[in-house]
Amino acid sequence: MRLLAVAPRVSDSERVARTEDGLAQVLDADGRVREAATVPDLSDERLVRLFREMKLARHLDERAVSLQRQGRMGTYPPLAGQEAAQVASTHALREDDWIVDQYREHGAVAVRGLEPEYLLYWMGHEVGNEWLASKHVFPLNISIASHLPHATGMAWAARLQGDDCVVCCHFGDGATSEGDFHEALNFAGVFDAPAVFFCNNNQYAISVPRKRQTASATIAGKADAYGFAGVRVDGMDPLAVYQVTRGAVEKARDPGEDQSRPTLVEAEMYRFGAHTTADDPSRYRTDEEVQRWRERDPIPRLETFLRERGLLDDERVDAIEERNRERVAELVEAAEAYEPEVEAWFEHAYEEPTARVRESQAYLRELRERHGDDALLRDE
Repeated sequence: MRLLAVAPRVSDSERVARTEDGLAQVLDADGRVREAATVPDLSDERLVRLFREMKLARHLDERAVSLQRQGRMGTYPPLAGQEAAQVASTHALREDDWIVDQYREHGAVAVRGLEPEYLLYWMGHEVGNEWLASKHVFPLNISIASHLPHATGMAWAARLQGDDCVVCCHFGDGATSEGDFHEALNFAGVFDAPAVFFCNNNQYAISVPRKRQTASATIAGKADAYGFAGVRVDGMDPLAVYQVTRGAVEKARDPGEDQSRPTLVEAEMYRFGAHTTADDPSRYRTDEEVQRWRERDPIPRLETFLRERGLLDDERVDAIEERNRERVAELVEAAEAYEPEVEAWFEHAYEEPTARVRESQAYLRELRERHGDDALLRDE
């Protein structure tokens, strides 16, 4: 076994182990601390919070998929299996650090504080995207990788302004096949932007496996071309994710001599469900493959660790699950009670309405006056 200090900002007593294929780990697949690895310096309360928020993200995910199947929510990207990477990496940030997400990072939002507005986005209301900014989360991005250059720009702008915030950008392995990925990382390297590029390598870009996307041995290795560090971590081990991300964040904020601020983190994980609710994963992967990865499920791994430290028992787990069910039910009820203003339909395509938009607004206004809303909303 080789050992790797995560970053110079991490003390010598806090280290991670390496698997045979080079992944940084603290917990093994059974949830026990690996030999010579050290548990991050987190309070007992914070460790339990990690578990609670991962469980919250998983339950929210289950309810969201169910709502979509019932026609009560639009197309939705499930996160199950990726909770450790999302929750733990967010805990490694300050509250004023910016998160620039793709679209599957529901766990990151859970850490920053879920409100009904987040569900409203997936129900088709742009108010949910606007609300994210109040949590220092950049509006969600559906087009693959186009948010990466924005993350670089935000990080570089913060540095120019003397703001010591860090920008953490989440994206999937499929995004590394887009030109935006290379342009963003190249620019970040040249201008030493305080950015953490966090790749959620869940093995598939929809149906295309990683080995069909790149001949590179690893995604993290691509960082070499841009002049900064790349690191691989077990993305289903929340303690290792926290350890590695914290090291990257501290280096971005206050690099040592001859260190570059950016880091490319490749978190290896697996999505248990479909790419989105419009996808059928059985067409491109086997049940046996899914089951192999389920043996590394991040939630029971962390639960085992916490039980062995005396921080969880059956009663406390039941209480966490019950509170999460209540919280998600409250969110769903509040979101479904939302009644948007009709004029809001036209507010988010352009900063200033175009002539065509004004014509459409006037036409809809005339229809409502002529027929009334009840007639326009009547089910046939």
